[in-house]
Amino acid sequence: MGKEAKLQKDAMRVLKETSRTFYIPITLLKSVLKHTVGSAYLCMRAIDEMEDHEQLSSETKQHLLRSTGKLLQERSFDEEAYYQLIKPYAALLPEVTIRLADWLKVCPEDIVIKIKQSTSIMADGMAKWTEKNWDLRTKEDLDEYTYYVAGLVGVMLSDIWEWYDNTKTDYDLAVGYGRGLQAVNMLRNQEEDAERGVHFVPDGWTRADLFTYAKENLQQAEIYIKDIQTRNILLFCKIPLALAKKTLKALENGEEKMSRDEVEATVDDILNQ
Repeated sequence: MGKEAKLQKDAMRVLKETSRTFYIPITLLKSVLKHTVGSAYLCMRAIDEMEDHEQLSSETKQHLLRSTGKLLQERSFDEEAYYQLIKPYAALLPEVTIRLADWLKVCPEDIVIKIKQSTSIMADGMAKWTEKNWDLRTKEDLDEYTYYVAGLVGVMLSDIWEWYDNTKTDYDLAVGYGRGLQAVNMLRNQEEDAERGVHFVPDGWTRADLFTYAKENLQQAEIYIKDIQTRNILLFCKIPLALAKKTLKALENGEEKMSRDEVEATVDDILNQ
């Protein structure tokens, strides 16, 4: 097996280990798109693991995120500088983070600059909110935080769709799509987040307000996909949206999440449309 093929295989393995929700639709994409979206997602997941890490101090997280953000701004990613940056924490960091340079190598050269750009902005935003201890006070704070951690995924995907076959989508709606998925995650993890002293709900908001916020943003996701004609891109976008909407319904019914059978049935329904 050649070096590139091995990296692609590794990327899909790590993707499966880190995200069940995105792994399924990514595998439905055609080869070039599959490896591009897969590597792009892993780049963002790499820094997400820095922000979420339970054993790293706030100062360490900020240092890692800001330094990684700077490295991603360079024309050529300095693999050795990144290795030296994470070396003191390598025993604590997951494979997806340690191998950031590999995921960039899987990405085609003529789109990787966009992936690095979005991931760099995300890293800086995560560092900013880590410094604030994720103390969200207003809806504007919530919008800003969800833009950094999820809206930028939508922006990155829109860049990839246009690069792939000139599929043009609305960036604002792409951000709304990302925000909607993130809001569902916040609702699902609200108790767990509260236990570690993190509250993603603005002052004066109830849980019902967060449900409204999620629904409004998922409506933007519905509009977003109307511009997409390429079937495998459309399927990719429909699956996380359908899973988010059904998870929201399950949460409203007092359930913790969808069952595995419900997830599989939802994916099958979309594939058979």
